[in-house]
Amino acid sequence: MEAAVKEEISIEDEAVDKKNFKDCSKIAFYRRQKQQLSKKSTYQALLDSVTADKDSTRFQIINEATKIPLSAEVYGIEGDIFRLKINEEAPLKPRYEVPDVLTSKPSTVRLISCSGDADSLVLAYGKGDLKFHVTANPFKIDLVSAEEVVMSINSLGQLYFEHLQIPPKQSYQRKNENDVPVDTSQEYQQDLGLWEEKFRKFVDIKPNGPASIGLDFSLHGFEHLYGIPQHAESHKLKNTGDGDAYRLYNLDVYGYKIHDKMGVYGSVPYLIAHKLGRTVGIFWLNASETLVEINTEPAVESTPTQMDSVVNKQDVKSQTDVRWMSESGIIDVFLLTGPTPSDVFRQYSHLTGTQAMPPLFSLGYHQCRWNYEDEQDVKAVDAGFDEYDIPYDVMWLDIEHTNGKRYFTWDKKRFPNPKRLQELLRSKKRKLVVISDPHIKIDPNYALYAKAKEQGFFVRNHEGGDFEGICWPGLSSYLDFTNPKVREWYSGLFAFPVYQGSTDILFIWNDMNEPSVFRGPEQTMQKNAIHHGNWEHRELHNIYGFYQQMATAEGLIQRSKGKERPFVLTRSFFAGSQKYGAVWTGDNRSKWSYLKISIPMLLTLSITGISFCGADVGGFIGNPEAELLVRWYQAGAYQPFFRGHATKNTKRREPWLFGEEYTRLIREAIRARYTLLPYWYSLFYHAHVASEPVMRPLWVEFPDDLETFDVEDEYMLGSALLVHPVTQPKATIVDVFLPGSNEIWYDSKTFSHWEGACTVMIPVTLDTIPVFQRGGSVIPVKTTVGKAAGWMTDSPYGLWVALSTKGSAEGELYLDDGHSFQYLHKKQFLHRKFSFCSGVLINSCANESAHYPSKCVVEQILVLGFRKQPSSITTYSSDGKEQTVAFTYCAKTSSLSLEKLSLNIGTDWEVHIK
Repeated sequence: MEAAVKEEISIEDEAVDKKNFKDCSKIAFYRRQKQQLSKKSTYQALLDSVTADKDSTRFQIINEATKIPLSAEVYGIEGDIFRLKINEEAPLKPRYEVPDVLTSKPSTVRLISCSGDADSLVLAYGKGDLKFHVTANPFKIDLVSAEEVVMSINSLGQLYFEHLQIPPKQSYQRKNENDVPVDTSQEYQQDLGLWEEKFRKFVDIKPNGPASIGLDFSLHGFEHLYGIPQHAESHKLKNTGDGDAYRLYNLDVYGYKIHDKMGVYGSVPYLIAHKLGRTVGIFWLNASETLVEINTEPAVESTPTQMDSVVNKQDVKSQTDVRWMSESGIIDVFLLTGPTPSDVFRQYSHLTGTQAMPPLFSLGYHQCRWNYEDEQDVKAVDAGFDEYDIPYDVMWLDIEHTNGKRYFTWDKKRFPNPKRLQELLRSKKRKLVVISDPHIKIDPNYALYAKAKEQGFFVRNHEGGDFEGICWPGLSSYLDFTNPKVREWYSGLFAFPVYQGSTDILFIWNDMNEPSVFRGPEQTMQKNAIHHGNWEHRELHNIYGFYQQMATAEGLIQRSKGKERPFVLTRSFFAGSQKYGAVWTGDNRSKWSYLKISIPMLLTLSITGISFCGADVGGFIGNPEAELLVRWYQAGAYQPFFRGHATKNTKRREPWLFGEEYTRLIREAIRARYTLLPYWYSLFYHAHVASEPVMRPLWVEFPDDLETFDVEDEYMLGSALLVHPVTQPKATIVDVFLPGSNEIWYDSKTFSHWEGACTVMIPVTLDTIPVFQRGGSVIPVKTTVGKAAGWMTDSPYGLWVALSTKGSAEGELYLDDGHSFQYLHKKQFLHRKFSFCSGVLINSCANESAHYPSKCVVEQILVLGFRKQPSSITTYSSDGKEQTVAFTYCAKTSSLSLEKLSLNIGTDWEVHIK
């Protein structure tokens, strides 16, 4: 069996074999919908069937050809959200509705029926600024805001709903040695995959026939759409041609192809449309295989002829049509009405939750490879970071640390004393992350397998036995994380007495949880495998990894009796995964093009709720040249999840192995990350409480600046830093767009400044990371960097004050113990506000109800954009003390530096500059 597994991973440098994965032409429900929609069957809303209660308004929709009714429900949800559900009126059996993603039952508001007749129904939200206008025949819905139609549903007549059926009496031929039944009816000759679907050697039998759904949405005036991760594609969603669609189907695609719409490891069926003056979102809550087609028709200005008057000249508005198609389930869609980007982010998080507040150590640098060989190897790498004065926080162990790929065990030859290893790391205030995959080696002597089998905790095959597939350990069964009892049991495995050799500095990495099944169809689980509740895998495929991360995070919380925050990284994810930890972009390659594509991939994850995201620094597959590795570290240092990682059979690439000069450059990049930890932590606090993405595309910060809408090679960290990673080899100049006509931007290294709304040519050498601070911002930093984040708890702060064109600035600092839930349960945290105006810098409390003792002081303040040399600077503390401060002023860069201060970070004080 080991040989078989080795065969699976012997493709290190080969391109993705697209024959192993479906394109749209091979997806039966896509072919069926495209064929049927060409016939234009129409639906009609039966508005004489309308009923309403305090939660929803219901009515029937009927297909004019088949006369089979559907049931539609419309909900108003707090925060200016509409929800539309469409299901069979009387299904043969219940259809799958995605559980557990929504944070709770959404709080509904009563929609007011404000007008309407037999041909229309108008439901108003709140004051009536938002209206849900249903037209009866043909069935159409318009979302109206301030009398403007923002979005139309089914205006193209593409509503599609396949009803569950009783299997017909089939005429089978036996045509192959595997004895697979083949129907010879005309429907099968058209190969529409109604009752069974073939792909390569696999046959997917569907006991109740086809059950796919689809619906179109027209977005009026919108040309820019973003979202629906995960794809190795541009940030702005592209038009899809015939036979082309964005695919949301979680798959293990080793060394995935870039600029491709095929699904990879995770899926978030949520997109955002943005135009000047309006942002809206569509959240399609469905966990089955989903395809999204997009067609944008740009605005056209008609040119009047001599016979036309100027009055008759009209602009044809741009419009983007989006069609969602899913293999099964129901139509359950949320319309997020904005109107601003931050409103849409808040509305989405109201439904699916905000980013979990991470422990502080997890924002530091992580060191990983497949695999660190043994305890001595780990100790040597750990010592190397100290020897070369490079900070890091977390050591990672891949599958080889286990006993024969049996998770929750240790290889006793390689890791004879895992607790001792962890104590070594603890002594340096560092942590350990180990891997735990969802496949369990079939071995009756493996206690975890035996217990799970005894309890019936594995996914079953369609014949009723345990599903078996090949993964790293060889023949394996797969835990059914959709079962609450399985999740509860799995969470209990992390308890210290159960997970022998684990300590409270050990955290978890969930990998291969798409789920990956070597030699399975598209390297995943058969769709007719059976889960808890007798649901087929096809219904819930995209949510499988979400459930594993949920159970893992809960397990880490339980082992500390609810006191400590977990850290869990997952490869597979779904809407709402942000509640449980971090995500990365999977098995990328050590190529410049993968460094470049990582930026739009992370931006797309960030705006769809998953702020804690990153890409493997250096590229997982292959051997990066030194220049590429340096540039990747420089980019990764300014991205939320920062981990170096490499696959087996690559050359070792610890930061000190490329020569003294490259070691210095990587050290500087990592140290820059640690300097900014207070800012990072404050950004994650805002992501956690206010749904604000940590890493932001420019259009989010500058929603009224058309020039930002297509930018994807640079981004904002919070609202204060603009980062433009260098992603080209041998670059000597980088063109950086600095947005905002009333903005001023400061080079964080040279203090040079530029007015906004321009592109500047920045000369770069290998030690340059183009980072710019936005005028009007205050950024908290640490003035000294320790071996790990834990060494910096009491080290002094600095403040970087960048003045706006009006000579003002403001910023914040969030601070707590960095690891517990005390910030939540007992409000043990500091939230400070910094403001600079008229030459006075003020530190004040941003939350009077919170308290956290801190010994830390602000010892340095740097003010950029100060136009004249001060005559004196005096500090005033809350206890009445005043002190004259020494300073340095540079007229050339208009920078003012205050050193050797001792201002407590947690108390009120002022700095007066005259």
